[in-house]
Amino acid sequence: MSAGGEAVRTRRVPVETSQGAYEVTIGRGLTFRLGAMIRERFGAPRIGVISDSTVAALYRERLSASLADAGLDVRFFDFPAGEAQKTFETVGAALDFLARERFTRSDIVLAFGGGVPGDLAGFAAAVYLRGVRFLQVPTTLLAAVDSSVGGKTGVDLPQGKNLAGAFWQPSAVYCDPDLLRTLPDDRIAEGYAEMIKHGMIADEAYLRRLEALVPCAEMEEMIARSVEIKASFVAADTRDTGLRQILNFGHTFGHAIEKVSDYSVSHGAAVAIGMMMACRAADRLGLSESSVTARLEALLRLYRLPTETAYGAEELAGAALSDKKRSGETIQFVFPIRAGAAALVPVPAADIPRVFRSGFR
Repeated sequence: MSAGGEAVRTRRVPVETSQGAYEVTIGRGLTFRLGAMIRERFGAPRIGVISDSTVAALYRERLSASLADAGLDVRFFDFPAGEAQKTFETVGAALDFLARERFTRSDIVLAFGGGVPGDLAGFAAAVYLRGVRFLQVPTTLLAAVDSSVGGKTGVDLPQGKNLAGAFWQPSAVYCDPDLLRTLPDDRIAEGYAEMIKHGMIADEAYLRRLEALVPCAEMEEMIARSVEIKASFVAADTRDTGLRQILNFGHTFGHAIEKVSDYSVSHGAAVAIGMMMACRAADRLGLSESSVTARLEALLRLYRLPTETAYGAEELAGAALSDKKRSGETIQFVFPIRAGAAALVPVPAADIPRVFRSGFR
């Protein structure tokens, strides 16, 4: 039941992977019934909640009550909020917490928060006792439509983002859009950047709905469609060696921006700029329809997302050469062909600066 006593209406999206299948359950007010849903699905394991300080301050009481009402034994571990905390030091503290509390393989790690808690908790779950079950409960739009699904976990190194990690699929994902209400506008916009990405690479009709400003009115449905799009790529290529890499549209440019800015530029903003740069580059390299660039720019502006970076092409190209997407002497770029379709294009390392220069206005 929700806080008002009404039954929670949910949407369920199946995710099939080579590591197993699970469901993403989406519904307003779902957090109030989360304990009961976990108990129904998994019995009565102990729950180790890993979250950041911001989310804990906002929602720990609600989550704790839901889990306690279901008779679940729960322990909490929080770390300071922010990308700067996504390190081995924080993972080590999380692992120490799990060991001190004597968690076993029968228990469950619950990632509660945005992309940083999700990535970090998932990585801790992947390596603790060589792998324990974990659940994702995203509290940001970006995590709901993207990072909570697909099993990518990891931490950052000084040399770059997510350079250490593991593929470790959640046992379930529970998404409550009501948790998004406390997000500031810029954090909501980050999620829209990923939704726009999904439309650009896979679904032109979805893109049209975004252009009509549908998400606010139909958030559950739009989140579900984004999850379906991501799930289709994950099912085809769980370990990100081929087709799934199309989900990295905008990320090669975007991760370079994040790194050069020392992560002062948020992930969503960096991806938005990165998509814009990829479109300009594809246009100039003769790989895409010219209308794609103008259409993407209009859509990003509609959602108040940035389209330009203050950093130079050479600096960004240098950062990209240390990106995990590099394979030998090439980097796989994702370029749009037209609205709703994209392609992987291997670019030799020697040509990276030229491609980055072509991404500027």
